[in-house]
Amino acid sequence: MTREPKEPEAGAAPASGARQVLRRLAARKSALAAAAVLGLLVLLAVAAPLLAALEGQDPNTYHDTLVDSARGGVPFGDFGGISAEHWLGVEPGTGRDLFVRLVYGARVSLLVALGATLVQVLIGVGVGMAAALGNRFVDSALSHLTDVMVAMPMLVFAIALMAVVPADFPRPVLLVIAIGLLAWGGMARLVRAQTLGLMKLDFVSAARLTGGSTWRVARRELLPSLAAPVITYAAVLLPTNIVLEASMSFLGVGVKPPTPSWGHMLSSATTWFRADPMYVLLPALMLFVTTLAFTVLGDGVRTALDPREASRLRVGRSRRKARTSSAGGAA
Repeated sequence: MTREPKEPEAGAAPASGARQVLRRLAARKSALAAAAVLGLLVLLAVAAPLLAALEGQDPNTYHDTLVDSARGGVPFGDFGGISAEHWLGVEPGTGRDLFVRLVYGARVSLLVALGATLVQVLIGVGVGMAAALGNRFVDSALSHLTDVMVAMPMLVFAIALMAVVPADFPRPVLLVIAIGLLAWGGMARLVRAQTLGLMKLDFVSAARLTGGSTWRVARRELLPSLAAPVITYAAVLLPTNIVLEASMSFLGVGVKPPTPSWGHMLSSATTWFRADPMYVLLPALMLFVTTLAFTVLGDGVRTALDPREASRLRVGRSRRKARTSSAGGAA
């Protein structure tokens, strides 16, 4: 007589390995499509110099002969001056190649988003675990600090920080520091709550009873169990940071010209949306697609890392199919 395996306890650390997670993720077509889009964007950003050489253009070279000075700098030709030499047209007023500036701008947006997210994860995980594992005074102090960081108008403080830093400081690095240091509160709250819940489970209690130090328990028991919620939340932070970088560049305190940036392109495009709609639509479309892809992939990662979530989705689909079948039979 065989004994059926027991269901895992609620809140227990997931026992699934990397292969099971990848298999669940591969089962979601939307997540695969989002990953493919993001992979293509990363490839475009990495290969930006090669693509520029292939087109034969440079992101900062002016082409005055391609814009109509009598009309204020509107590009000659249809759809913003699209041609065999300029695949997506040229920038109004300057004649700089739009395709090359878009792919170079992807470098700035993706690097700033990834760097800021990494800083947020490191600070948030450290502060959240320290609050959950510390004594009452440490927990209270760090929790109040986290509340202040969450309630702080981050964009306002980031703009103030960017304004007082010397102009020769690398702006992409400064954006990473500003966003990362001012927006880790949500991650810290999540990690503290998850750690407090894990501390009540049997496998953590057993590790503590065997004489393991707090650092050993945190490193060997808590951190692996925190991987799923931390990765899921980081996937949500990435599109948020892309929008923040674009917003700060749009407001003129982000990446400085002539460095290409999607946000800066949108900022300068506000005066051209009637005369040259392509100049507005292209960076806006890149931002929309990137943000949507990160959001969809984050949802897929959350489902793949949580077997109970995947089970609930299967049960929900089965119930809908059953109701559809019963309705069809009754008809």
